[in-house]
Amino acid sequence: MSLPSVLKPAPASSAVRPPAQRLMRLMRLTQITLVLQSAVILAQAATAGLLLASVPVGRELHRVMGGAVLLAVLLNLGATTLAWKPGGGSPRLLLRSAPMLVFTLVQMALGFARVRELHVPVGVLMFGASVMLLTQVRNDRRRARGGEAS
Repeated sequence: MSLPSVLKPAPASSAVRPPAQRLMRLMRLTQITLVLQSAVILAQAATAGLLLASVPVGRELHRVMGGAVLLAVLLNLGATTLAWKPGGGSPRLLLRSAPMLVFTLVQMALGFARVRELHVPVGVLMFGASVMLLTQVRNDRRRARGGEAS
């Protein structure tokens, strides 16, 4: 006589590996934080334009948005850490996202030192890297869902 499927013990591997649904939710959170990060970096470029055009409020807006970029990068690092360690995902995304914190800190130092020759290109690099990370997360989510469009 066999036990009904409800009473059968779960396989040992399910106790070690977290459910795929939780990982998908954490990957979605990572995707949201990357959208936020990319949007804030793009807005930062707009405030840079105000600053370079000598609009009086431009410098203050650019400084405040610099803090918002730092916050968005830290939120993204938190989301990628959650997707990796408790979520059971790959550490690759965390390793790809970590340089954004370094770029942000370098960017802030260059901005305070008013080294525009390096500050502007690093900002462009940061926006490109953020969009690239977003594309990678979207592709990873599609692969994890079996090729479905998200």
